[in-house]
Amino acid sequence: MKTNKSYTKRIKVTRNGKLIARKPGQDHFNAKERGRTKGVKSRPNAIQVPNRIRRAFLSKTSI
Repeated sequence: MKTNKSYTKRIKVTRNGKLIARKPGQDHFNAKERGRTKGVKSRPNAIQVPNRIRRAFLSKTSI
């Protein structure tokens, strides 16, 4: 099965194998947001993905 390249570029795999990605909706229109909201959006988000989906979208080298 082919790896979904656009998906793999948005995800970082940690040493322990956790998947981390940015939260959506951070690129623009953030001037009106509260400081707390901006801080929460800037933090990375751990993703829980079943192994079946992980194999479909991520290459074996990145897991």
